[in-house]
Amino acid sequence: MKVKLISKMFFVMLCILQSYFLCTAAENKQLDQNAITKLQTSFRLDNTNKALINAITNNDINNLVLNRDQINNHNDVFNLNLAVEGITDQKSTGRCWMFAALNLMRPIVKDKFNLKSFEFSESYLFFWDKLDKANYFLEIIIETWDRDIDDRELQAILNDPIPDGGWWNYVVNLIEKYGVIPKELMPETEHSSKSNMINKTVLNLARQDAAELREMAKQGKNATHLRIRKMEMLQDFYRLLVLYFGIPPQRFTWRVEDKDGKLIEKMYTPVEFFKEAVNWDLNQFVILCDYPSFPLHDFYQINFCTNMIEEPDMSFINLDTEKLKKYALVSLTDKNPVWFAADVGWQMERDLGIMAADIYDYESLFNIKDKMNKADRIRYRASNANHAMVFIGADTTNGKALKWRVENSWGNDKGNKGYWTMYDNWFDKYVFTVIINKKYLKAEDLKLLDKKPKKIPAWDPLRISFLVN
Repeated sequence: MKVKLISKMFFVMLCILQSYFLCTAAENKQLDQNAITKLQTSFRLDNTNKALINAITNNDINNLVLNRDQINNHNDVFNLNLAVEGITDQKSTGRCWMFAALNLMRPIVKDKFNLKSFEFSESYLFFWDKLDKANYFLEIIIETWDRDIDDRELQAILNDPIPDGGWWNYVVNLIEKYGVIPKELMPETEHSSKSNMINKTVLNLARQDAAELREMAKQGKNATHLRIRKMEMLQDFYRLLVLYFGIPPQRFTWRVEDKDGKLIEKMYTPVEFFKEAVNWDLNQFVILCDYPSFPLHDFYQINFCTNMIEEPDMSFINLDTEKLKKYALVSLTDKNPVWFAADVGWQMERDLGIMAADIYDYESLFNIKDKMNKADRIRYRASNANHAMVFIGADTTNGKALKWRVENSWGNDKGNKGYWTMYDNWFDKYVFTVIINKKYLKAEDLKLLDKKPKKIPAWDPLRISFLVN
């Protein structure tokens, strides 16, 4: 009996001590010496960890975790492959959205005029994008002058008012308003291909002008006076852009030889050139997103997600990944490439041009699992759509894609001479958006465009992340 009693008492005391230490740990908010000691003793300096320390401290992590099985089973074979027109290079700028859109159209111009090669002037659209973004920003400042400077929406706009980044609707706005021109008529400059300095300049000017306009409004100046001053401010922006990029042509004569040596010579405005050379109705294209942080099978619009004050904010149909894949494949099968946006911060092997969800096996090296789903990665700012590219092919079996062929705009020295192979499991995790012609959409999805869009705030990562990259 005594032994049993002592045993019970010992058990009770053990429970009390355990409860005490648990409560103490729960209440201990500081990383004090006791907590540090506990962390230190949790790490065993055994032979395995010694080897890991030596390997990790002396090597590039990606070389250590490169998945050899994935490399061994990789190939660049595609049974659906569209003709493309070489690789472009956005260089040190955030113009991927623009390059990807123009890359869709380049083969059309090349084939129509029987050319050896063709590229649009990205610096031409870059010029007008910066100017319209400046106007848009100053207009928003005028319209929101009475908001507190710490207003969350205003802060999201002030974060980067004239960024390089944009979305599909941005390039549609630009082409419809300003048209396009061949690259040789407004080639790249030092600053159109390396935008850090111009961005510093216009960003500082934009915030300076915003402060002045808000102060004018507080002193009782009405909207008419503010807009008169805004036009004076825009003269400074225009002058800066001319100094950085040169003067964009309003009318030009295009002289070029085709593949057979025949001379093409004709005068155009940029809008006329787009209509003759491409002649797409850009409003027939729809933005589809797989954005699971919001309910799927619905229609949304992101506040302050445009580059022109006169144009609506970006809107999109939110669908599941499988539907995005299906529509992309239908478009490719009909010989139409597909603009898409994805998170390129993860699982990309840049020397071989492989995008695969397990190309880097971090879990085996660190013994830490990635447990977040796509929706939580968005909500907790772990993943976002930060780069646009073009689907130009697929490798299919039984009507489904095993992998996708991608045209990038990072030049020939990245990936497989500028092209990439995206495995289908990478699409699942990291592709957010595809642009699809309405004619491919099923009626059940197309009718979502008739709904009143649900508003998404300006600070949502779908807007912020893409614009600042």
